[in-house]
Formats: sequence, structure tokens, C-alpha cells
Amino acid sequence: MQLQDIENAKSLVGLFLQRADEQGDKPFLTAKTGGTWQSISYAEAARRVCVLAENLVKLGLRPGDRVMLVSENRPEWALADLAIMAAGGITTPAYTTNTEGDHCHILDDSGARMVIVSTEKLSKPLIAAMLRSGQAEHLLAIDPIATSQSGSFAIHQMPALMEGDGVAARGAVEARLASVTRDDIACIIYTSGTSGSPRGVMLHHGAILHNVDAAGHVLAEDFGWGEERFLSFLPLSHALEHTAGLYLPLGLGADIWFSEGLDKLSSNLEEAQPTFMIVVPRLFEILREKIIKGVEKQGAAAKFLLTRAIHLGERQIAGRPSWKDAPVSALLGATIRPKVRARFGGRIKALVSGGAPLNPEVGGFFQAMGLTMLQGYGQTESAPVVSCNYPGAGIALHTVGPPLRGVTVKIADDGEILVRGELVMKGYWKNPEATAAALADDWLHTGDIGHIDAKGRIVITDRKKDIIVNDKGDNIAPQKLEGMLTLQPEIAQAMVSGDKRPHMVALIVPDADWMKQWARDNGAESADMATLRENPAFVKALKAAVDRTNQELSVIEKVRRFIVADEPFSVDNGQMTPTMKIRRNPIRAVYQQRLDALY
Repeated sequence: MQLQDIENAKSLVGLFLQRADEQGDKPFLTAKTGGTWQSISYAEAARRVCVLAENLVKLGLRPGDRVMLVSENRPEWALADLAIMAAGGITTPAYTTNTEGDHCHILDDSGARMVIVSTEKLSKPLIAAMLRSGQAEHLLAIDPIATSQSGSFAIHQMPALMEGDGVAARGAVEARLASVTRDDIACIIYTSGTSGSPRGVMLHHGAILHNVDAAGHVLAEDFGWGEERFLSFLPLSHALEHTAGLYLPLGLGADIWFSEGLDKLSSNLEEAQPTFMIVVPRLFEILREKIIKGVEKQGAAAKFLLTRAIHLGERQIAGRPSWKDAPVSALLGATIRPKVRARFGGRIKALVSGGAPLNPEVGGFFQAMGLTMLQGYGQTESAPVVSCNYPGAGIALHTVGPPLRGVTVKIADDGEILVRGELVMKGYWKNPEATAAALADDWLHTGDIGHIDAKGRIVITDRKKDIIVNDKGDNIAPQKLEGMLTLQPEIAQAMVSGDKRPHMVALIVPDADWMKQWARDNGAESADMATLRENPAFVKALKAAVDRTNQELSVIEKVRRFIVADEPFSVDNGQMTPTMKIRRNPIRAVYQQRLDALY
């Protein structure tokens, strides 16, 4: 297998078919069915992809048509994605946590003519959105679904559409691929914009292939080739897992095992024995706490070793290794490290952290435990990986590593990180204004502030944009949530918070008229905000308004807790602009400590 194959590939499907011919009956997609792990080989996957592609064409899919894909991680997700592209279509993934309104936006904005859904549970908000939108003509169900009314669209069972003559279908697919180039759009991934309405990022085949090629060189040069296995955990609808958790292992001819979810991740790791895994920082934080608690229960000697490991990690982060570390490292290698590695299956070569910033202390802990941590940086608009820490470049966890092969990065006069290369998106779907702003002067403007250190590694220091990235790597537009909160009669102003946190919290300014009326109706001595916010009944009434808003929000957007402000946001106190937009930094300067206390 040659990395040159990836560099020279014209399309993702073309690369897949080449790997399928090389790998043959070797396992490609593995998932637990009926309590046992079952694999689909590369050859069988290729047959199913080609047959499904031809059936999509028979259903009326035309070149460039969008197909919405709503499913949890499973083999059929990968097969559907490849089949859509093999049929000449463009995959439009959607999160399984999306609300009916979220689905409606994607259907209307993308103009998807077909939709693929995995389960009956996920089909309910999706079918409601399809009925409202009237956009899609066909619904393909991976598992059986029951519906009393389908409206203007036809329902098909996807497994039946993957049965047929693979040889004839392969020939038709190859004939179609002959005209596909790296410049053609492969998928449209929706990501939240500052306006609150998700924008469709157009990623071409070359962008994802560029990422796969660059990451493949890192893995080959630093970790060597072998029988690689990836455990897929992050949602495949996320750009990071889509590229690094699906197309990178495909490019390497690796086996992909699909996790059953967070509650079974520990057992899945031990059973799958992966060599690589893509993880968000929050999971590392959870695992770190579990490991620490487990070691502390083993007595004083174990606690002493744990303390030494933490100190070792701290020195590694600070770049101050000592000759005194060698005996400690050797002792850890004979005691704690084998047990920690066993929890990750025993074969792990590296854990890749992305989607949100990794706390250096957490990264240093796992490094000290003998696990190699590769922290990546990027965004959906760059397919998504721009840079990564890896051993050959000298891992420094306060940085996000050097730009990957073929990626050019420069720092603008205002400190913004700018990116150029084949990995950069074509633009935002049907949004030329946002595209022009993001790709001004032929550079991708990331919205992140940083600098490049003496060793060529990127250091991120701030965010220029307002998008909140929670600890799982989900993008959340604060303006959307704030706008919905202020639609409630009880709430005049709001600011939400949750960057690098497990859920959203809010700062709320109650509506002055409603506050006066509530005080009269409830016999309160004063309608002063500072007084009322100490009244449990008043706070409960505000909570009812927040709860109503939460009913319209997805799981990741819901506001779990809130505090009441000292005073309204205004131009006079510096918390509003003259055009009546809230000024986040001045507000955070006053309230951030109290907002942090909500977690």
C-alpha cells in the first residue's frame, strides 16, 4: 500500500474501490450485532456500495443532488456515504440530536431530494420535518420504520437496495467516476455560524483526500505500518470523525470498529483493541478522573506512584524534563502504565484529541501514563485538520503542533490564524457573502487568534469569533439561544456561556414590566432586580421561561442553569454597543466567576 495512491486519487470513492481490490476479504467495518462483533469485508462493502449507488440512480438521483444522512455511527453510515458519492450525489450529514426545526433548515437550505435514516426513533422528528419542508422525494430506512403517513415522499428499505449484481453495478460506478475530479463537492457539512443559522460547508474530494494524505504521512513516519484498527466513537456527522475516523482508516486499509456509545466505551476498548482512536477532550477528562480514583483505592504506594506520574506529566508540559525522571518512568512502566494501557485495549499507538482545546494537564497525565497524545487543530472549513502534535515534530501540549504536510499557515496583522491549501472548503452552500468573508484574499480566516512558536508549532491564544465550542467539540451559536430566550415575556436580555464546558448556562436580565407585575401579584416588597433574584419563587418563575425555551433546543443547546444579572446590559455600563448588541468581554469580566460556579 502506497501513500502515493492517496495523493494521486481523484475521488474518495475511487480510493475506496482501489483499497477494496487490495484488501479483498479483510475486515473493513465491524459492529456488534446480537451481542457479537461482526465484520463486513472490503470486498463485500464495495459490492454493497456499488449496488446501492445504482439503485439511488434508478430512484432518480441526479449528479450533484444532495442526500441527507441521519444515523448513529454504524457500518451503514459509511456504506451510504460512499454510495451517495458513487451515484454522483453529495452527502449532507445531520446530527442525531437535531430537532425537527434543525432538520427543516438543512432540508430547505440544501434542497435534499433524498433522505437516509437509521432507526424508527430518529425517523420521527425527521419525518415531521420532511412533511413540513416538502423537499425530499424519497426516504431510505436502514432499520424498519412504521409511519401512518408518508406525504409526498416514498419510503424504501435500504438493505433491499444493497442486494444485487455487484459486477454490473461496479462497472456503472467506475464509468461515472471517470468524470469526477478532486475539485468536485463530496459533502456539505452544516456548522453553526455567528448568525445562529447553520451554514453548509462545501468540502470537495480533494480537501478530504489532502487531509487523509497528510495525516497518513504522520502515522506512517511516526508509528509505522501494520494491521491498524480504529475505534469510531465521535459522530460521523462531525467533520473530524468523518475525515479522521472514516476516510483516514479507509486510506490506510485499516479496520474500523464502531463503539456502542459512552456507557459501553470501556468494554468496547478492551474488546476492539484499537491502535488509534479519535476522541474529544471531555472524554479524556472523564477517563482521567476514573483512573485517578481507581489508583487511589489501591493504597498508599499506588497513590505515591500516581503523584509522581502527575509531576512527570507537569514537567513534560513545561518542557523541563529531568534526568531524575528516568527511574520514575521505569517504575511507572512496571506498575501503573500496563494497567492503563490495558484499559485502552493494550495495542493503542496514539490517541488523537480534537474538536475542542485539550487541557495540557489532562494531556500531560496520559503522556506520563505512556499513551501518546496527538492534539489536532482545525475546523469544518478545513476538512478539518490544519495542524497536529506528533512525536516527529516534538510534542508540546501547550501548542496544537505544526501545520500538516501541504498546509500553509500565516498570522494576520491582528493575530488571526489564516490557512491556505487544498484542504480549504469551496465555500458555504448558497451563501456567497459568508464565503467571501471567510475566504478573503484567498486565505481561510479561521477566527482564531494565535502565533507560531520558534519550532513552527501553532499556539492558539484566543477566539475572534463568538461560536461556543463545548467540551465535546460541538459548535453552538450563542446568538440563536440568546434570541430564543429573549422571546419569552419574562426575559429582556440574555448571554449564554459554555465554551469548553459540558453544557450551557446563562446570564439573564428579567423584563422590567414583567418583573413589576410579578412583584405585585406575589406580594413582594420590592420590584428591584437585585432584591428579587434572591427570591426562590421569582427564580422559579424565570426557570419556567428557560424550560419553555429548552423545549425548542437540541440536547447540546439546552440551558441547564442560570443566574440573574445585577443590572440590565446598557451602553452606559459598557455592556451594550450603540447598535444594541451585547459586548461579551465586558459582561464576562463582571459575571464569569459566577457563571463558572454554576458547573
